[in-house]
Amino acid sequence: MNVSPKIWLDGELVDESEAKVSVFDHGLLYGDGIFEGVRFYNGRVFRLEEHVERLFLSARAILLKMPWTEQEVCDVVCDTIRANGLTDGYVRLVVTRGSGGLGLNPYLCEKPSMFCIAASIQLYPEEYYENGLELITCSTRRPSHATLSPQVKSLNYLNNVMAKIECVKAGVMEGLMLNEAGTVSECTGDTVFIVKNGVIITPKISDGALDGITRSVIFDLCEKLDINIIEDTLTRYDVYTADEVFLTGTAAEVIPVVKVDDRPIGDGVPGGVYKELLAGFHKETATTGMQI
Repeated sequence: MNVSPKIWLDGELVDESEAKVSVFDHGLLYGDGIFEGVRFYNGRVFRLEEHVERLFLSARAILLKMPWTEQEVCDVVCDTIRANGLTDGYVRLVVTRGSGGLGLNPYLCEKPSMFCIAASIQLYPEEYYENGLELITCSTRRPSHATLSPQVKSLNYLNNVMAKIECVKAGVMEGLMLNEAGTVSECTGDTVFIVKNGVIITPKISDGALDGITRSVIFDLCEKLDINIIEDTLTRYDVYTADEVFLTGTAAEVIPVVKVDDRPIGDGVPGGVYKELLAGFHKETATTGMQI
């Protein structure tokens, strides 16, 4: 007998069929809200405190007053995972501005709404971790800091969605996104890294890259493994001529890239630096995190 997944919604664990938000919720009407994606492995929630801290920073940036403490939100995540009997999977944590009728004014919303979904996930098929991804460069550009800081994980993901459509139509699963200056920001849903002459390089935050949680794990691993890693502005030429390219993200984890815009990367196969970091990442996820 199938058991309906449990969704945490505004203080209650309800069946999936009962998890509903109002059509007047500003998260639906205007994309006015924030979210985090969190992974859990072997009964441990990976980097949960960092994800929740970033959620609260996003809230502060958009003047969304959170009626919960960071610890309460951590508890919500763990309670939702336990209620679904899961030990490995993915959590989507969403906070909307709440219901407030028509009109952009966020102060019409009486209180924010929060829901938490826990489920299994596999963003890319396993063979891509062994054989690598192919990317294109998307024509859709990342918004500038003057429009909305890329550090805010808002519910308005139309920019990324339009870039993802380009990828789907090109027959690939991911794509590079450039900023207004034409340099590399990130991918549609992942952070990009290149390896050149033994040095790992990733775009600077000021170039539009999200200061990702998995991105920070890579920096930590490089310190442990004595691998040189820096932030710098990257052009497509830098990507095309790299020895290795790999992507990171909460859902994607760490995945190699072997071709960009029909140009093979290095030898056209996943490289040694990627493999070393992937092994280190798996060790981190297997042994650290908040116990469910």
